[in-house]
Amino acid sequence: MIGKATHVPIVVRDQDNALEFYTQVLGFEKRQDYQQPGRPRWLTVAPRGQELELILVKGDYVVDPRAPRMADSGGNHWVFLTNDCRKDLETLKARGVKFKDPEPVDASYGIAGYFTDPDGNHLSMLQPAQKTAWKAEA
Repeated sequence: MIGKATHVPIVVRDQDNALEFYTQVLGFEKRQDYQQPGRPRWLTVAPRGQELELILVKGDYVVDPRAPRMADSGGNHWVFLTNDCRKDLETLKARGVKFKDPEPVDASYGIAGYFTDPDGNHLSMLQPAQKTAWKAEA
């Protein structure tokens, strides 16, 4: 039957600007970048060491299903795990990322930081609570 997910779309207005944000600001790596005749550009990025790739799909919403930038995402966001949310939040702030909250959010599930990419896609970093056995790749 169905195996693991390998690619997920992120809708962006400008693929080059999105590529710069995901690689230069977030530190992801570019995985694929090509265009076949008559087809849209296929551009993917991924956190280093991870298999799942984000497809940076050029487009714009006619009716945007996403919450406004500073609003609660209502669960409509991508979550990236980290070993040190506070440190990573400061690093990303120094690179120009604007977070929803001035400080990381402490919750029962862990420590989180919520932000959007330049196209308004909701993202978050999560340092899971200690009871979780997960560890981020170095």
